[in-house]
Amino acid sequence: MDFFQGFMTISAGQVTMMVIGGILIYLGIVKEYEPTLLVPMGLGAILVNFPNSGLITQPGGPVGVLNILFEAGIETELFPLLIFIGIGAMIDFGPLLQNPSMLLYGAAAQFGIFFTVVVAVLFNFPIAEAATIGIIGAADGPTSIFVANKLAPQLLGPITVAAYSYMALVPIIQPAAIKLVTTKKERAIKMTYKASGVSKRTKILFPIIISIVAGFISPVSLPLVGFLMFGNLLRECGVLERLSLTAQNELVNIVSILLGFTIALKMTADQFLTWQTLLIIAFGLVAFIMDTIGGVLFAKFINIFRKEKINPMIGGAGISAFPMSARVVQKLATEADPQNFVLNYSIGANVSGQIASVIAGGMILMFFA
Repeated sequence: MDFFQGFMTISAGQVTMMVIGGILIYLGIVKEYEPTLLVPMGLGAILVNFPNSGLITQPGGPVGVLNILFEAGIETELFPLLIFIGIGAMIDFGPLLQNPSMLLYGAAAQFGIFFTVVVAVLFNFPIAEAATIGIIGAADGPTSIFVANKLAPQLLGPITVAAYSYMALVPIIQPAAIKLVTTKKERAIKMTYKASGVSKRTKILFPIIISIVAGFISPVSLPLVGFLMFGNLLRECGVLERLSLTAQNELVNIVSILLGFTIALKMTADQFLTWQTLLIIAFGLVAFIMDTIGGVLFAKFINIFRKEKINPMIGGAGISAFPMSARVVQKLATEADPQNFVLNYSIGANVSGQIASVIAGGMILMFFA
């Protein structure tokens, strides 16, 4: 009888969560949607939903290994911050430094975050939960996890699933959103690229200066910005190449495995299968779309005052999903005009979105924590 205990006590909700876990694994392996996170998260979702699973703490039983990892890596914000070191080491801010005005488009593309916060409040979500849902629009998984753990840890599972799913779906979501608010003529606007070198000193000073500025503007964002910029300093200083490569590869890979598996602790049927989850996924999509639209509309507004027009799609590249968003914009520009090349500008806006998203996350915490 003990052998069949799992079959006798499993619930429909637990079976449903196992199916969801299987879907996440399928998306990661077959569709290659964020596999480094969705595959361990999917398997974790299956394992934690077995009755009396030994992975999680059971009443009267020993502390589960996922509970230990959660306390050590998520509650302390350690895992998402370590990933930021790796992300910083991967990013070349050169295109942004060549066109500093791209920072404006990165900032404008965070519009969807605050728009969605308002919408979620209108649907009677508490302000902390509304702010947590809005941060999905940052298109930045580690930032979403960091903010969710601070403001609404009970929503960590659906927030993480929504954030990484929409990041993976950028090539599908963004073209539709951009085409909704632009004409083919606007998408065909050509931009003259004036190449200008960026000195090594500038690249070294940039992460230091950004960290200092963030400390004054949004001190709460310093863990996010500081770790991101530390990773970039490893990349640019020229004397820590071994550490930079380790941060880009081994560190990110190991922490991604632990992060995905640990988040599954919040994907038990009783926590995940609620009406809130459906709303969170829906509002996350709204945030993502409005980020893109907000960035494009801002670029169109700027064009009113510019003699030399910019391609408004550059504003849509200001989200944090790097480099997918920049590639989407270039693809749309090529569709409108095969001779149109805007990649250098779109990459500049895209990397500025990485900075803007972590600062926006810090501002969310500053206002709503």
